[in-house]
Order: sequence, then structure tokens, then C-alpha cells
Amino acid sequence: MNPIYQISLLTCLIFSIILFAGLLYACIVFYQEKERRAGFRALLLALLLPPIYLITWHYNWEVVALILTADLLITGILFFIPFGNKKNITDDFPQTQIDERDIMFSRNELKENTERYDEYYSKNPDKLKLDNEFRKEPGLTAEKSIFFNELAYKAANASFYTVDQFHQAVDGDINPTKSSISKSELSKFIKDWSRKLGALKVGITELKDYHFYSHKGRGNEYGDPIKSNHSHAIAFTVEMNQEMVAAAPQSSIVMESAQQYLEAGRIAVQLAQFVRSLGFSARAHIDGNYQIVCPLVARDAGLGEIGRMGLLMTPKEGPRVRLGVVTTEFKLDTDKRTKDNAMLDFCLQCKKCAEVCPSKSISFDDPKLVNGIKRWQINSESCFTYWCKAGTDCGRCMACCPYSHPNNLLHNFIRLGIKKSALFRILAVHLDDFFYGRKPKSADLPGWIPKNEKAQK
Repeated sequence: MNPIYQISLLTCLIFSIILFAGLLYACIVFYQEKERRAGFRALLLALLLPPIYLITWHYNWEVVALILTADLLITGILFFIPFGNKKNITDDFPQTQIDERDIMFSRNELKENTERYDEYYSKNPDKLKLDNEFRKEPGLTAEKSIFFNELAYKAANASFYTVDQFHQAVDGDINPTKSSISKSELSKFIKDWSRKLGALKVGITELKDYHFYSHKGRGNEYGDPIKSNHSHAIAFTVEMNQEMVAAAPQSSIVMESAQQYLEAGRIAVQLAQFVRSLGFSARAHIDGNYQIVCPLVARDAGLGEIGRMGLLMTPKEGPRVRLGVVTTEFKLDTDKRTKDNAMLDFCLQCKKCAEVCPSKSISFDDPKLVNGIKRWQINSESCFTYWCKAGTDCGRCMACCPYSHPNNLLHNFIRLGIKKSALFRILAVHLDDFFYGRKPKSADLPGWIPKNEKAQK
């Protein structure tokens, strides 16, 4: 037999074994994720696809084996050799600062018949009608909201309450004696300790004007211009539990959001106090008490990209993270950001978050010019209105994002292919739809959380 045919037949045998094992592993992973549809389809493929290669080897179909081997070789080249990464899908550097008074959380705190309320809407009359829509709804963790669950909501509020207690500790006294520690030593220690404290990924960046809000929009400093002498920022992520997120927009999502805001706050307050004890000013930026725009800082610190849904997309957990930031005057070693055009290209093509968004707040369009830069822009008013109706911070986009799948061998292999090849990105979108569905249903609440009381009636 011709050696080429021998190699082709042997390739068919080896590939049939690898393909069967891979699909069987995928089936096990899917069932562990409680994704029965995906598990069944993986099992079906495991029974249908490998036999084609196995039969070819068994019956010595030389020509067929050669064709199949050539197909595998070409496919491998097309799907794993880096090419096709589009550039400039989004712009990097905002031209203006964001005023925190304009964000939905600040507008939600405005009370009718108060000076702040009257002043804001006299300057922004177009926003009054929009904001009156969310004010008609029950509100976050409210009893009459769609997903009301007494225990889950009270648990979330307990976490938010605890975060509020950290607000008085975001800044503080500075040790008058400055440490002589080197920036490389301190930078390494901060990263290692942050991970020890529970941070997932940590990055450091030099601060730019666009990282800061122009004015405070919450608390006693409302309306004050933000001034800071800080030159560097430590940004980190904390992971949101996949099972808690998967049930979004049910009550588990607001529990998990609150818990991870708390974890991010705890770590940030500790880090800031540590840096101040070394003799350098430092401020923690935590839920409800920010001076900076966390996603922009985290992006520039190399932790991910800002995708279609407006959230930071990380390479391994996607948007399924919460962020913490500490700013300081100490000039730390910075991390070089490499723009992940492959991830942005995947966002460009996927659009699943836009498909599943209950309020249709996420655009299907390509990035457009917003305030002078090309980026995706969600409809924050309709998004927040749905939050107030649901009683949770929704999270449906986060739950359905293909990047949010668990961090394991199967999904990391897919992420590697997405990073390498434009063709693989196209295939990955269709594969995710095939296994999980284009509009997957919300998962059940974790078993230890009581079901929605209203749904039981």
C-alpha cells in the first residue's frame, strides 16, 4: 500500500478515537453544567461522527481516507493559524469625561421636590420622561417586582448594606513616614497579595483624564468636581459564581452581584489602607463610591475588553466578574495592554446578548460614534427600567454570553480557537447556538435558594 494512503488511514483511526473522546468529554462537561440539551447533542454527535473515520480505516477506503485527511489538514490550518483579526472595531481613548450625575444609579437616587432633582432635570429635561418610566416600577429588590424572593432579596440587601459600611474607609490618614520600597517590589507584592485576598486577575495602569468621572453623582459630594493627585491604578476582578449567574434574571443574580461587590470592596479597602500605611495616598473605589470608571481602568490595566453589552469582557470568565480599583500616587510598574481584537470581533458577530436582552437595550448594530469615539452603546434607561420591574440587576446578557461558560478544558479550547482564527469565531458562534440554543432558557435557581414565592401560588 502507498505510504500516503497508510498515513491517511492511520490518521482516520486516530482522529476517530480523538473525536469520540472529545465529544464524550464535552457531553460530560455539559451534564455537569446541567445543560441537558447540550449534553444530548454532544452524545448524538459522538455516536454519528467518529464512525465515519473508523469505518474508512476498517475497510481500507484509501481514497476516502486521503480526502478526509486532507480536509482535516486544511481545517486545522484555517482554524488554528492566526489570521483575520480585524482592527479598530472600537476606539480606545474617550475624548470626554463622564459625569457621574448622568448615570442611572445617580439618577435613581434623585428624590422629587428636592433641590438636586429640580436642578438636574432643569438642565436635562429630556431625561425626565425617560426616568419617570423606571420610577413607575417597584424597584430593585422590591416586594412587588417580578422575581420577588424574600430571603434572596434580603440576603442581597445585607451584602449591599455591608458594602455601604466600607464607604467611610475608602480613604484615610497617610503614614507620615514614607517607605523606601521599590516600585517593582511593591507592584509584585500587591498583585500576589490581591490574589491571596480573593482577586482573580490583577493589573496596573497609569491613570488618564478619561478614567475619572468629571463630577461626583452620589452621596454628600454630589456635584463636586473630581480632583485627584493619583497617577496609577490597581484594578482587579472577582469572579461571579456561574450557577448563580445562570439563573438570571431570577433572584440569585442580585444575590451574587451584591456578594461580589462586597468582596471587591473588601479587597480594595484593604489594599488602599496598606498603601497608605507605607506613606502614600491611596483610595479604594467600590460600589456606590467611585471617582473613576472601573471598566475603562480595568481594560487599560490589561484585564479585558469592553464588549457589545458595555461590560468588561475578560478572557476566561467573560463578563461574569465584578471589578475593584485602588488609585494611588505611588508610581507602580504598569502592565502593557494588548488589545484583544479577536474578542471584539467575536462580539461583533455573536450578538447573543442582544438576542436575549429582555428590555432590548443592547444594540445589534456595529459600534458607532458616541461622543467622538467608536464604541457600542446600550440603552441604559430601558435597561434600568427593566431592573426596576424585575427587582434584580437582570444579568441575562452576562448569563448567555459564550465567554461566561465555566473555565475548563473544553471552553478554554474554544476560547483559544476564537483568539486564533476568524473562521473559528464564525464556527464558535454557531456551535454555541447549536449546543446551548440561540435564546437559552434561564437555569433553575440553585437548590438551596427557595423558589419564587409568587410563582408557587
